[in-house]
Amino acid sequence: MATEKVLVIMGSDSDFPVMEGCFKLLKKFGVDYEVHIASAHRSPEKASKLASEAKDNGFSVIIAAAGLAAHLAGVLASNTILPVIGVPCKGGALNGVDALYATVQMPTGIPVATVAIDGGSNAAILAVQMLAIKNEELSSRLIEYKKELASSVNIKETKLQDKLKEAGL
Repeated sequence: MATEKVLVIMGSDSDFPVMEGCFKLLKKFGVDYEVHIASAHRSPEKASKLASEAKDNGFSVIIAAAGLAAHLAGVLASNTILPVIGVPCKGGALNGVDALYATVQMPTGIPVATVAIDGGSNAAILAVQMLAIKNEELSSRLIEYKKELASSVNIKETKLQDKLKEAGL
């Protein structure tokens, strides 16, 4: 399998709990990744450099996690041709809604694929889906993952029916 790499950039170390599921899923799928902290506002040169050099450094997708004003994904997207997935993080007075709007409302020509507030795990799945377009091994792993999801629902259904019977409902 060709080595697939994802660059993950967090606006702050406080975004780690949101992104931990992302890291676990990338690892589960066997996708190499690097994680860095860069701020769109406090270290814009670092953010721009990470994005502009990402393709040359072997990355295929960038995931950006940030809260509050959440301009990180847009800054990264404006400095690369790679797909950027934004993860708006909960926080501040608006509990992440401001981050969601800042991440999803990009101008024409600078798209950012955006997942739910605190959706780090879905960002990983979306990145793997992008990489799987031309990678049969990843595609097979995704098929198995989807089967696991369906199986988990069936297990929960069985447990629910057992609880209802036990409760006489």
